[in-house]
Amino acid sequence: MNHLAAPVQRVIRAAIPVALALVAVAACGGGGSGSPPVSPPPPPAAPTGVYPVPESRALSTADVERILSQAVSEANARGLRAVIAVTDRVGNVLAVVEMNGATPTVRIRPSRGVDTDAQGLFVPRAAAAISKALTGSYLSSAGNAFSSRTASMIVQETFPPSPATGGLESGPLFGVQFSSLPCSDLVSRYVAGRGPVAGPHRAPLGLSADPGGFPLYKDGVVVGGVGVSADDDYGFDPDVLDVDADADEFIALAATDGFAAPEAIRAPQITVDGVTLRYSDAREAGLRVSPSLSPPLSSLLGVSARLLPVPGYFADTPLAIRAGLAYGGETSGIRRVSSGPITSADAYVISDGAGAERFPVRAGTASVGGARPLTLTETATILNEAFGVMSDARAQIRRPLNSRAEVTISIVDSDGAVLGVVRSPDAPVFGIDVSLQKARSAAFMSHPLAGSDLQSATSNPALTGSTGPDARVRGFGAAFSGYSSTGLSLTGAIAMSARAVGNLARPHFPDGELAAGPGPLSPTSMNASPFSTGLQSALIAGDIVQHLSFVADPSAKTDVLPGCAFLPDTPGRPSGQNRLSNGLQIFPGGFPIYRGDKLIGAIGVSGDGIDQDDMIALLGVARAATRLGGADPPSNAPRSLRADQALVNGVRLRYASCPFSPLLSSSAQNVCDGQ
Repeated sequence: MNHLAAPVQRVIRAAIPVALALVAVAACGGGGSGSPPVSPPPPPAAPTGVYPVPESRALSTADVERILSQAVSEANARGLRAVIAVTDRVGNVLAVVEMNGATPTVRIRPSRGVDTDAQGLFVPRAAAAISKALTGSYLSSAGNAFSSRTASMIVQETFPPSPATGGLESGPLFGVQFSSLPCSDLVSRYVAGRGPVAGPHRAPLGLSADPGGFPLYKDGVVVGGVGVSADDDYGFDPDVLDVDADADEFIALAATDGFAAPEAIRAPQITVDGVTLRYSDAREAGLRVSPSLSPPLSSLLGVSARLLPVPGYFADTPLAIRAGLAYGGETSGIRRVSSGPITSADAYVISDGAGAERFPVRAGTASVGGARPLTLTETATILNEAFGVMSDARAQIRRPLNSRAEVTISIVDSDGAVLGVVRSPDAPVFGIDVSLQKARSAAFMSHPLAGSDLQSATSNPALTGSTGPDARVRGFGAAFSGYSSTGLSLTGAIAMSARAVGNLARPHFPDGELAAGPGPLSPTSMNASPFSTGLQSALIAGDIVQHLSFVADPSAKTDVLPGCAFLPDTPGRPSGQNRLSNGLQIFPGGFPIYRGDKLIGAIGVSGDGIDQDDMIALLGVARAATRLGGADPPSNAPRSLRADQALVNGVRLRYASCPFSPLLSSSAQNVCDGQ
């Protein structure tokens, strides 16, 4: 264990000065007034499935051994010393192998300016490999195969990332790297001696943008991921216009032989905003040795490699390779709904592995301004209506064309307590944590106590020895509040969607104007990167460092507790639980829910294209309001409160953006108009 104990190094960072020059982006087409009345939605679909059921497949121990042997053989042929991790689809770490001579740490890429948050940290190499493997697994499904290189392309502050595209809009999933966090209260945690357990599990560094992580498939079914860390840089690809010769990626590619993603669903078959996504710069022709010639892993262990114990992820006694769990069964933690108010036969829920739902549909207990909280019937109706919209929505990131969208849908009350989570059969796993982040972020940023919570933020006592003020978090809150004269507010006077929050977290605001300064929730462009996104990363940087210190040396450090960010505890919830207990999210798909003009909760959707996410959430709430009827049903925010009504330097934020011709059942175009 001491081999991992090189300390996590952290430079004391000064607070980033946030420029206050702010210009807004154009308002979305669906938020204006004077729209035609909305027709009542059709009756709910009959409880017959419209989605194919994922086939039951899992990695065996022999599969894992083959994957690892192929990776070690390629690394040996290159004269490199790598750490290789293999996970199943729900995030159980099945094995970690360290090659003899591999250095125990890798450095997260530093900033071009001042290192902030995760930038410049030296972290356990095993943590990097695990996060890469989880990224390949979590972002993929039967309809799309994404790698950590794909992630690199869609999480950077410009899209597509290149020196030639500076100032363009941020990647469609800008911010998703800070999800499935080690501090999240949603993710499951490894338990020594129990073997694989119900997921989804946490990622030590969140999702990865560093090439070298791929999904693993059996018979066209995603069953896990493999991640490789051999070089000394944990970074991202800043230029998609060239082709890299990345050793980590070649070693990982060799590992996938026999378990490769089908070509028809890989990232290059999918476009976003007219841009073809990347999957791998490595090609089989560039491998140094044929994977089929790899010797049995047993002949390598103890000679050129060993199984590496990783606290919190892979540390059984005795240490042994494990088989993965088959996704979709009870033990995996994601299975078909068996009872309750969710009506679709296609609905899947998150379970504890022993038969109980972790997030059963329930009523809310919190609201703002004395409004009646969400009832169980209202929560169920919103989930059912949003599920119906999803089932009729044309997917953006799935193949074949005209597939149905597949997402996870989460509902919270005004304090961020989970009221229900439901998903389609094959939605990507990453969307479980992210949908909850989006819902909580929309509720938090629309809450009257958002500003005071940020001004009360404290630093992680495990790092500082005390709970002193967190100057960076407070600084971002103050920067946002500096625009109160333009209509922006952290006092509940404005309804903030996840898209609007993301607008304000851009290093150049508005997008496309290099001369523009950052939004109030973003660092300056010189200090921004996938490892430092402003308020989002400042809230949880201490949690990540504490966790990685534990991974490096559990005898000296304690693991981070569930509940991200050191904000004030939410009344009525366990100690350490606040309104952002799995982190802030800054890309679209989350909206606050109101009763009249009072906040009562929020909805978050994640798993397909971001415009599809917006549409499913927005229409789900609107259709539920129509179906519930009555004098005061839960609804989308009044237009007068929405962020796209806030004039900032003469222009408006975006609140929602829905795709054109998005439904499979009709040729309707502006389906969000008037919602």
